[in-house]
Amino acid sequence: MPERIVFVTPFADSSRMADSMAPPGFDFLNVAGGSPEYHAALADASYLVGFVSGLIQTELFAAAPNLKLVQVLSAGYDNADVEAASAAGVPVANNGGANSVAVSEHAVMLMLACARSLPWQHASVTGGRWSGNDTPRVFELRGKTLGIVGLGSIGKKVARLAQAFGMTVTYYDIRRLSEDQEDALGVRFRLLEEMLEAADVVTLHVPLNESTHHLINADRLARMQASSILVNTSRGPVVDETALTEALTARQLFAAGLDVFNDEPPAPDNALFALDNVVLTPHLAGPTYESHEARIRNGFDNVQRVARGEAPLWVIPELG
Repeated sequence: MPERIVFVTPFADSSRMADSMAPPGFDFLNVAGGSPEYHAALADASYLVGFVSGLIQTELFAAAPNLKLVQVLSAGYDNADVEAASAAGVPVANNGGANSVAVSEHAVMLMLACARSLPWQHASVTGGRWSGNDTPRVFELRGKTLGIVGLGSIGKKVARLAQAFGMTVTYYDIRRLSEDQEDALGVRFRLLEEMLEAADVVTLHVPLNESTHHLINADRLARMQASSILVNTSRGPVVDETALTEALTARQLFAAGLDVFNDEPPAPDNALFALDNVVLTPHLAGPTYESHEARIRNGFDNVQRVARGEAPLWVIPELG
């Protein structure tokens, strides 16, 4: 009897791609997470693939005793019960950097939008307030210093894009590159506080865990320059949102570009909405047409590796 792959996604593009890309020789079921079909399929499932981090709980492993791999199509897995996966002995893998191009491009887009006060410019045109050169102060990225917090797959791509704009790139990561690697990428390590004080733009690319929760807090925001920009495309709680709102309101920062929030979706009365020095997007940095295809390809490749008796790639650090 062929091994069963249970595939879960809320995205129509991903669902269609999965149907066309599903590897032969498996019993492939494309179902809605939490549906009766999903629960019925778990008993005989060998592989769970999809946007499933919130489904990785103790009850999953009780319902699916034959699981060999949980393949998450997102980069993040902060909604997963990692201890339950560890207790069940089931590896959990993320998407192998499949959305790194999308997120890195989005991060640079937010940098540019903040530096050029794009929301103000758009509102001026649509509001009939065409004002010629009567504009707020705006900035170029060329010659500015970028600080990258988290130099993984996404952070490295951001570094390369930033260098194309003529930026100097520094980084902070608990896993440092060797000096040769830094030379090859054109980046330099800085201590976190040191980097925050010197950077014109700070961009965040770390997972959410106990060590990164409120990594950017009131004290660290106070170290940043009043002319600086903060960009967050990682996870909302990496930043103390209340402290950030206060800093932006007091003009302790020039602007912030945020794709993620403490609560998602944010409440309609979120104080950030009233500010004119923020650029906000709805956690859509990663999901592009190309990244959907890449993450599904990576996921099915990992399934086939395990089916051949090989170790899966991209197992999350807590289980590696």
